[in-house]
Amino acid sequence: MPGYGDSPPAEMVATAQGRVAFLDHVLQELGMWRPVLVSPSMSGRFALPFLLARGDWLAGFVPIAPVGTKDYTAEQYRRVQTPTLILYGDRDTSLGPQALQSLQHLPRHRVAVVPDAGHACYLDKPEDFHRALLGFLRQLK
Repeated sequence: MPGYGDSPPAEMVATAQGRVAFLDHVLQELGMWRPVLVSPSMSGRFALPFLLARGDWLAGFVPIAPVGTKDYTAEQYRRVQTPTLILYGDRDTSLGPQALQSLQHLPRHRVAVVPDAGHACYLDKPEDFHRALLGFLRQLK
């Protein structure tokens, strides 16, 4: 993601609209049609505005304790019809529950809590994480 980790900042992604355009471009370049967008942590700054603007382009959405959930209203979330798996570790006492509080307004959501896992539940308990993820993906047909 531009501006995160060791990648240089990019002016294009300075706004939510720019981040939507960036993901539009990435998906088009990859030739992806109706992907499932998996969004851990900091990627929420990209994924959430995309979900709200282009949720109908997605087959599913999997937020994993993403940042930025408080930036949107319950009413904005209620308009999204994308099937969603809200995923977080039960030891994530900050972003996981905070994200759930906002994302539970998505009408087509379900929740999976990974036991004995922290914020990076996919690293702490990869088998449990993948079991929940694959179960969700199998239901998207």
